[in-house]
Amino acid sequence: MNTVTFLFLIALLLALWYLFRSPGPRTRRKQPDYPFPQKWQNTLTQKVAFYRALSTAEKQQFEYKIQEFLEDCEITGIDVEVTPTDKLLVASSAAIPVFAFPNWRYTNLDEVLLYPSSFNHDFESGKVDSDILGMVGTGYMERKMLLSKPALHHGFANDDDKKNTAIHEFAHLIDKLDGKIDGIPSLLLEQPYVLPWIELINQKIDAIYEKRSDINPYGGTSPIEFYAVASEYFFERPKLLERKHPKLYALLEEIFDQDMAERKIQMRRRPKKLGRNSPCPCKSGQKYKHCCGRP
Repeated sequence: MNTVTFLFLIALLLALWYLFRSPGPRTRRKQPDYPFPQKWQNTLTQKVAFYRALSTAEKQQFEYKIQEFLEDCEITGIDVEVTPTDKLLVASSAAIPVFAFPNWRYTNLDEVLLYPSSFNHDFESGKVDSDILGMVGTGYMERKMLLSKPALHHGFANDDDKKNTAIHEFAHLIDKLDGKIDGIPSLLLEQPYVLPWIELINQKIDAIYEKRSDINPYGGTSPIEFYAVASEYFFERPKLLERKHPKLYALLEEIFDQDMAERKIQMRRRPKKLGRNSPCPCKSGQKYKHCCGRP
């Protein structure tokens, strides 16, 4: 074997290794092959305002993203039971930021760990320093996300407080997919917008320090956290963000490719409370407790 042939084979092997090892949002994994359950649709309608605001066709796209995510990612309880609702809320948190990107997959995540409450840096709940609600794992916890189960549910139960812990952590994962977490989601933010984004982050962080901002003060700790906090604000209170921070809203609209201010009008319409004796929303003609609400 001559030198040229040898070098060619080495280059080919390296290319194949990179192709199959390199993470990226468009790497295909197992595809869902089952219909989306009616019970899941009912849960999303009741719990997820973003889902309620979608058209019929968009709801089908969202449901497929939920299925894709659950095929890709394990959701494990740490001293807590994981319910189907827990899984749907985690998957919704993953789907909402990347809803505009049909081929997106979180190839840097294998497992979400749900904790019964907040936890500390040693991943212990119930301690004096257990004050963490969510975290993207590093080191031996790489490719894992940690979430407080109560914080997960609160993020969807209260859509007026500009906070959603799970969306915050998935924003970090999006940021991380380009190889580093720096507050610049390069895979979503086109190059001409990068410099304006960095300049705007610095301005907004200064405003937070000077107490001239309604943005969560935690966003002032670093550009990394500012991006995640601003993402929560964008998906929770887009109309308010557009009014108070028009430039920030416009750049987040570029990043996520979604006009959330328009969608929020539909999101404000809450569903009627579903009682056990209510007609089942699947239109079976039975009461909810005898149909989709049956344990």
